[in-house]
Amino acid sequence: MRKSCRGWRIWGCVALGGVVLGAARSQAGGLQTPVCQKVVLEGAASAGQEWKAALGQGWVFRVLPIQPGQAGYSGWDLVVDREQPAGFPDALLVATPPYNSINEREVGTTFGLRAQDAIGWNPRSFRFLTDVAALRQGQQLFGAVAAGQKTDESQRAGQKLMQLALHGSVGQLRIVDARLSAGVADAAPFSENWALQAARTPHSEVPAQNGQATARVHNA
Repeated sequence: MRKSCRGWRIWGCVALGGVVLGAARSQAGGLQTPVCQKVVLEGAASAGQEWKAALGQGWVFRVLPIQPGQAGYSGWDLVVDREQPAGFPDALLVATPPYNSINEREVGTTFGLRAQDAIGWNPRSFRFLTDVAALRQGQQLFGAVAAGQKTDESQRAGQKLMQLALHGSVGQLRIVDARLSAGVADAAPFSENWALQAARTPHSEVPAQNGQATARVHNA
């Protein structure tokens, strides 16, 4: 089954001044309080397509297709990175736990979700870092946390990551229209509410590719 986001609206409060613009100083010589600037982006993408838009100060918001792999996943990952990519993990992944688990940053058919479940989980909220030094620190801490081993080191790294995220920016993705081929499997217990809420997201259903419906979906 296939799905395409025919339209979405993304808004976020991006901390500028002391974060993106660096340590800006007032006329009195003291550090200015960081300013939260609301940014609204709108766009659309079909299966396998990337969409991106500049946030300013060298930061870019990307909607990247999920690699299908052997399981035939489909959908998109939400990513915030530098115009010249700063490496893995990106500034949104670092600041939006949980890791290695179902997550609001992943709009797709991973972890047993069907297409209708993915659009029913709407809107999606996330955080992202807007300071290059914080991103580099977060990337160094991420490995210890994402390894999944509960050690003193991973717990300390996790606490530091949470502090970085709290000082980052916030955003929200709202799907305003979608086209999909619905999955035929029953909704997983954890996604039943999203399945019910799918009717609240404007969308249209199309026949599955080659007329063969599957349990989840593939993006169109």
